Amino acid sequence: MIAKELREMIAAAIDSAAAAGEIPRVDRPDFVLERPRHKAHGDWSTNAALILSGETGRSPRDIAAVIARRLQEEAGIAGPTAEAATLQAVEVAGPGFINLTLSRDRVLRELVRVASEGESYGRWAFGEGQRYNVEFVSANPVGPLHVGHGRWAALGDALCNLLAAVGYAVDREFYLNDYGTQMEIFAASVEARYLELAGQEAEFPAEGYHGTYIADIARVLLEEDGGRLLQTPSGERRAELGERAYGIALAHIRDSMTSFGVDFDTWFSERELQRIGAVEREVRGLLEDGLAYEKDGAAWMATSHFGDDKDRVLVRSNGAPTYFAADIAYHLNKMARGYDHLINIWGADHHGYVRRMQAAMEARGYPDRLEVILGQLVNLKRGGEPVRMSKRTGEMVTFDELVEEVGRDAARYLFLTRSQDTALDFDIQLAVEESMDNPVYYVQYAHARICSILRYGLGKGVDLSDDIPALETLRLLDSEEEADLALKIFEFEELVRDAALGRAPHRLTRYLEELAAVFHVFYNRHRVISDDAELTAARLFLVRCARQVIRNGLGILGVSAPESM
Repeated sequence: MIAKELREMIAAAIDSAAAAGEIPRVDRPDFVLERPRHKAHGDWSTNAALILSGETGRSPRDIAAVIARRLQEEAGIAGPTAEAATLQAVEVAGPGFINLTLSRDRVLRELVRVASEGESYGRWAFGEGQRYNVEFVSANPVGPLHVGHGRWAALGDALCNLLAAVGYAVDREFYLNDYGTQMEIFAASVEARYLELAGQEAEFPAEGYHGTYIADIARVLLEEDGGRLLQTPSGERRAELGERAYGIALAHIRDSMTSFGVDFDTWFSERELQRIGAVEREVRGLLEDGLAYEKDGAAWMATSHFGDDKDRVLVRSNGAPTYFAADIAYHLNKMARGYDHLINIWGADHHGYVRRMQAAMEARGYPDRLEVILGQLVNLKRGGEPVRMSKRTGEMVTFDELVEEVGRDAARYLFLTRSQDTALDFDIQLAVEESMDNPVYYVQYAHARICSILRYGLGKGVDLSDDIPALETLRLLDSEEEADLALKIFEFEELVRDAALGRAPHRLTRYLEELAAVFHVFYNRHRVISDDAELTAARLFLVRCARQVIRNGLGILGVSAPESM
């Protein structure tokens, strides 16, 4: 790990300089090590001297000069025989930055590690097997998923992959709000359409679901039972139709997720919480523990004692529990299942709900154990023009319709091209274009092109074994474009860690596009397979490393890495 190695070298240089009295002894600063924007500033740069200057009162350039000298002396600078050296050059720049240039052999040794680790390259173990529960999508089971649900599906699944890549044990969970008023309205809506399709008059509920999918479900139910329920008392008929309709809606959601490549470990039902009395039991426990109180015939939780802006109703004056009461019982159920940390992905409209849930968790002894990621919605466009209605139904464009039109890979990738706290413009026309303007096509094409190079080499009789070339052969990779590609490949490892800790899968899409761009520059300027067998072997090794990292990155995003396009 080059970045880790460099951080340790800088830390050691600071410690040794302080021990020698060359700089004041202070707590080692939390310095930044990053890739500079300009090549003239080296391969990596650190602000360690600038931070130390603020703590010691010494000139940052003076401190930088001391640290740079220590790095040169103790880390070694590559010379004609210094094959093991990490650094080629150390320079002080600007107000006190220290710019580091890697030795060519250190770059080549890191490429060897990329090839050796293969599919494991970019993985970390700092999660130490801690159990994480990530709940996402959790759509109400009363109809088809909308496009926003698709964004949360892509985000949640990619985040789970990222967390697993850094060592956490992750479970995916879908919470089914299958209890209460919305389910009653759903059943009444299906019943009304069922009666209408059978030629009977029916009063549609005032707050009913009007989508054509309700009529579609009712039609299926009518065909299944041949109108058997027409003579059944309304209450009994509605209950049966509601239950069967729920099964159809839930099966559709499950199929949508499966076809999108998202496999949930748990589908948790709210009605199960109610059935076992968990909600009622939790409300009673909160009252007994002095964390809730009764007022005006209702039960309230004192969330204001735990950072919420006001207390919240648990049970209404009519005796009906609120969603908040059920959610408390649900989250405590998660903790009882042994999770170390909970992550929920909610829409931005839940912004006001976050603090009360975190307050409830803190009240129950789980501070800082519930993390909520809020996401903005998706604006569908076609060629830059807004798309609001489905051509097929004249209603909202569903998630399934979008995936059917653009494909799973394009949908997943484009959903992840922006941070979740930013509204996403999803252009359907761009998503289906086979052009370099389409980011998912651009990245996948880079992978497919490398596979094409390998197939071409096979046809030419080139040795395509997985054997790693000797260092002497790899030293033929001495061009600027080859160095740029190698250094870009190495960024992947740190990026995976940072994206996982920052809950930011979108950083991977940006990186993969940058990697693809650097590869294309290299490819356009250098022949990979030539009459020079040694150079061919070296360049094939380099592009194989690039292919591996592209494949690893796309795998985390849940996007395929095609071998031909």
